[in-house]
Amino acid sequence: MKIIDAHVHFSNIQSFHQTAKELSFVDYSFEGFVKEYSEANVALSIAMGVTETNGMGFPDYDVTTPMGIDLAEAIPEKMVYCPGINPYDLNEQTLEKLELEIQHPRAVGIKIYLGYYPFYAYDQVYEPVYALAQQYQLPVVFHTGDTYSERGLLKYAHPLTIDEVAVKHRKVNFMMAHFGDPWTLTGAELIYKNSNVYADLSGLIVGTEKELKKHSESRFLDHLRHALVFSDSYDKLLFGTDWPLAPIGPYIEFIKALIPEQYHEDVFYNTALKVFPKIKPFLT
Repeated sequence: MKIIDAHVHFSNIQSFHQTAKELSFVDYSFEGFVKEYSEANVALSIAMGVTETNGMGFPDYDVTTPMGIDLAEAIPEKMVYCPGINPYDLNEQTLEKLELEIQHPRAVGIKIYLGYYPFYAYDQVYEPVYALAQQYQLPVVFHTGDTYSERGLLKYAHPLTIDEVAVKHRKVNFMMAHFGDPWTLTGAELIYKNSNVYADLSGLIVGTEKELKKHSESRFLDHLRHALVFSDSYDKLLFGTDWPLAPIGPYIEFIKALIPEQYHEDVFYNTALKVFPKIKPFLT
């Protein structure tokens, strides 16, 4: 089965290094990524651009838009990326930089970190970003749901705020990272109602294969299972890991167990091609 990981990280962020070292036990490095993803036979990975300074740590209000991927000097061959947005650094100059960045062949979308930055999806600050996304036919990826930082503010990350944006910008495709977890029922309604809204299944569990198996066999994800059945929109879901929060191989098996087998090809591969059309040259 062909696999595209629609949500990974490849940035020099302290919390990612700490998680890899203490929780998921993955080798969070260029070499570690190449080895792990080669062994899992993943065709392509989409990295979410995010950076931090020595001051705040992520979420960092002082970083420059667009945020890139800076874990190593080079980008792995089987990786593309979505430049990240710092809404505190959106002005004429940085929007020009963003426009230049998204013209790069490997820039396949734009990432907005709802909840990490205290702006709703429908805030006017993001309107120029949506305009660029429409102009260049790129999807916008939103962080939704729980934040991986206590400094995040959950009300801004609730998936319902995306509905207004999706209705206003019908020509732009939007992807909710993490399916809005724990508000997955709201996420389910969004992908059911809006033809231009999708969701990835990344970051549902942080940890090792043992943690993934334990939660898969418990009632921990009953809310997600309910949402999946409620939406009945498996063609609107994308596989993602949020690497390095979990190892790729076990996470593949974890998602396989959640999704009916007849939808595996869509979730793991086909839908990513619809949402991220610029990735096609990297899969030939």
